[in-house]
Amino acid sequence: MSNLFDPLTLRGVTLRNRIAVSPMCQYSSTDGYATDWHLVHLGSRAAGGAALVMTEATAVLPEARISPQDIGIWDDGHIEMLSRIVHFIHQQGALAGIQLAHAGRKASTYAPGKGQGAVPEIEGGWQVDGPSADPFSDDYPRPRPLTLEGIRSITEAFAQAARRAGQAGFDVVEVHAAHGYLIHEFLSPFSNHRQDEYGGSFENRTRLTRDVVEAVREAWPEHLPLFIRISATDWEEGGWDPGQSVELARHVKTLGVDLVDCSSGGNLPHASIPAGPGYQTPFAERIRREAELPAGTVGFITAPAQADHIIRTGQADLVLLAREMLRDPYWPLRAAREMGYPTTWPVQYLRAAPHGSKARPPVDDPEAGSGAAS
Repeated sequence: MSNLFDPLTLRGVTLRNRIAVSPMCQYSSTDGYATDWHLVHLGSRAAGGAALVMTEATAVLPEARISPQDIGIWDDGHIEMLSRIVHFIHQQGALAGIQLAHAGRKASTYAPGKGQGAVPEIEGGWQVDGPSADPFSDDYPRPRPLTLEGIRSITEAFAQAARRAGQAGFDVVEVHAAHGYLIHEFLSPFSNHRQDEYGGSFENRTRLTRDVVEAVREAWPEHLPLFIRISATDWEEGGWDPGQSVELARHVKTLGVDLVDCSSGGNLPHASIPAGPGYQTPFAERIRREAELPAGTVGFITAPAQADHIIRTGQADLVLLAREMLRDPYWPLRAAREMGYPTTWPVQYLRAAPHGSKARPPVDDPEAGSGAAS
């Protein structure tokens, strides 16, 4: 049995433990450029002991952003700052991951605290795209149904974003196919009413997902892992559900996906979601068991013993923490101390570490290795 502080090897990289920082929007960018805020935000979680630190949803096109304040990777100019962030994450002995995203019909909306619903063009908003013409809700923008040419252009944008991610030095790429954004919109019959090869049947509704995964896998180095985040259910009968998620996992496994990051919901504004501790973990367990593919779980995972139990009982291979990492960037170090697992500390903080703790070797130490288990 594995535990929370066992290493995890995926393709050519090794996570030092089973704790990852989930993608979390920061709404702190101009024109898609990452900033010093992102450096400090992501870097502090790497210093805090997480094995994998993921960027927020990173737009593959300007119109793919959720809000005008989202970061992007649609331009080579974005690489420089992202590369600086990756370098710092690596210096802490962690792996750097990037989530590639297209917001679809949920794009061009206000960041929290700036307003509600659609951002008008006069304030920097734009025309949004989706599988069909249905808006997410009454105050969201009405999408323009994508043409086949538009779908091909977006697929290529994901591939080019993966190429730039490689240039920036990232270790993991994740395709964002969850939370009611573009790829999830194509998966769900609630938002996909197309009559062509991208709508109707399961095969057609999953076609964009498979197109994007294939394109990204081809552009992404073979020795580096590819993740996909899915919403395993729409939480409403007649929509996307766990059974379809398992079948999708089987398909993307053959296309080179190495881990399915299991979330849920986000495609319906009024879905009844029974949120609570570990409520999404059964989705990861089912995909892990039935699709025989490594899986990650996220959502209301807060206690070290809870996270350790998930790994020990084989419910998931990786736990991704979101809000708990906002509250405590050093959660992994605290968890190791509380549970009695040996771990290493940044040398700058060693005076605060439990007795007997060791400092992390510098990243250029040949015995340390990028992403090596600590």
